[in-house]
Amino acid sequence: MIYIVVLAAIALIPLKLGGYGAVFEAAGAAFKAKGSGGILLTQSQYVPYASLAFGSALALFMYPHALTGVFASASADTIRKNAMLLPAYTLLLGLVALLGYMGHAAGLQLSNNNDVVPLLFKTLFPSWFTGFAFAAIAIGALVPAAIMSIGAANLFTRNFWKAYVDPSVTAAGEAKVAKITSLAVKAGALLVVLFLPTQFALDLQLLGGLWILQTFPALIFGLYTGWFRAHGLLAGWAAGFSGGTWLAWVNDFKPLHTLYFGSASVTLYSGLLALAANILVAILVSAVLRFSARGDRNPAG
Repeated sequence: MIYIVVLAAIALIPLKLGGYGAVFEAAGAAFKAKGSGGILLTQSQYVPYASLAFGSALALFMYPHALTGVFASASADTIRKNAMLLPAYTLLLGLVALLGYMGHAAGLQLSNNNDVVPLLFKTLFPSWFTGFAFAAIAIGALVPAAIMSIGAANLFTRNFWKAYVDPSVTAAGEAKVAKITSLAVKAGALLVVLFLPTQFALDLQLLGGLWILQTFPALIFGLYTGWFRAHGLLAGWAAGFSGGTWLAWVNDFKPLHTLYFGSASVTLYSGLLALAANILVAILVSAVLRFSARGDRNPAG
């Protein structure tokens, strides 16, 4: 349903608005009137954009709900097929972003920016297809919300409830706790959407990406090498988590931080800077622990 809606939108809406040339011209005029931004990246934005893309790619499979999808797959072939189709899905997301540009070309008057896609379909399509599109949007929102809440519920059940509350809980008991937790997570997310400012959700999403990225060394290095020590990886995580949070705070929760080297400067994704500190601390602490352990085994030198 999502593919049908998006493909119909990118094919038919520009025809109604005078073509893609008119769409991009209207979007460019809107940026110009606002006095900032544009439809193309400037040269100074290349490195920040690339660092954001790279950091997001590293964080992608660190999210618990990504692992939930992998574990729920029927076979390794299913995972491979989905991985091959991921670039097509990413392209689809880029096409969805074009709907915002089309809203400028359609001259929509919005009280809330979130209304642009529904209002675009309501204005330019017949009512039957508008209903189909709204259903696709609703389902498209429910699917990731469901898998995310299941991932959070599994983490809570296995790593908190079973570990500290009821170590003897049965498999059926775990399932019951996970279901209740999953429902609570969904309800909490709905309350956030209804009662908290949109900016809070955006800031939390950006912080979530930064925070989850700090688990990369423990998960990936722990899988592929035995050199790192657990205390070193934990110290690295703490440094990356706290340092990244501080960078987000001093930059007013924007995802980028500028480093200055005399008269030169470079702007990078804060999560990558925190990850670099994370890895450095993990290496140093692990090296010290390995050296100490070697000394304890050879007290005579």
